Amino acid sequence: MSTSVATPPPQGRRMVAVALLVSALVALALWAFAWPAARTAPRDLPLGVAGPAAATAPLQAKLAQHEGAFEIHRYADEAAARDAIEDRAVYGAVVVTPRGMELLTATAASPVVAQLLEQAVAGQAPKGAEVTTTDVVAAPANDPRGSALGASVLPLVIAGVAAGAIVTMLGLRGIRAMASLALAATLVGVVAAAVTHSWLGVLTGNWWAEAGVLSLSTLAVGGIVAGCAALLGPAGIGVGALTMVLLGNPFSGVTSAPQLLPEPVGFLGQLLPPGAGGTLLRSVSFFDGARVTGPLATLAVWALLGLTAVLLGALRHRPAAAARDESPTAAREAVPAA
Repeated sequence: MSTSVATPPPQGRRMVAVALLVSALVALALWAFAWPAARTAPRDLPLGVAGPAAATAPLQAKLAQHEGAFEIHRYADEAAARDAIEDRAVYGAVVVTPRGMELLTATAASPVVAQLLEQAVAGQAPKGAEVTTTDVVAAPANDPRGSALGASVLPLVIAGVAAGAIVTMLGLRGIRAMASLALAATLVGVVAAAVTHSWLGVLTGNWWAEAGVLSLSTLAVGGIVAGCAALLGPAGIGVGALTMVLLGNPFSGVTSAPQLLPEPVGFLGQLLPPGAGGTLLRSVSFFDGARVTGPLATLAVWALLGLTAVLLGALRHRPAAAARDESPTAAREAVPAA
């Protein structure tokens, strides 16, 4: 009786499969990176308006004409508007006084938004009126455009992916894998803080707080990659890496602002570790820890989910490993004595 043996697909099919897979990945990458950048525009961007109600009413009416662009917050005076900016409640504020209009911005929150507000307010000012601009929370002198801060997100994501992949390839499981991920994330945070704060001077907050944020961001990514691999096998590394690199990085809004990205990209980006980590790093470095609860909780949840998946994967493999260890003994006992 003849048995049919499964033959591998022809080489031509494999070549076509590789070409289609690469094309799909390129399309996904272009969609994730280029589409949000091409559709950048204010969407419910928090903006303050301060001054007497009679004086600010015309300005609010003009801003309302940009439907869906701004989320207006009313403040009694300039001091209240400044407090709101420092608390990260708004990106800027327009103060209307008898002398004219003054625009308060925060380039530390987003240089792109600050420039956008200058253009928008200048267009709403009465003809011939001059609008003075005051930078309430300025970006560091070594990084006035926020380029270095934005560029720091991808290396942290890569570090997290590398940590999760290496832990998996070395065969570390359970507590050993969790400890390795935590140690690697801690060292990454210390090194990253030394480079960005001590050397480049693009971060200006508390050094240890910044190192903690950088470490937690790395642990969240690394934990997810290792957790996916523990539950799904080696393919889980690809799933975790693609999610964090192709979605988390371009959706983070670190180079602009989440409110400038098309929906639901801006919202989803803040639910992923790169976006939450970038927002948390800005708050800790430039705003004395204002509004840290949300992004801190997001990073903590991702890290906890990843480490839990690593532990569950180890528990799932334990019965199989025990069975393999016991099988030789059982076989020897089954052999009859001579």
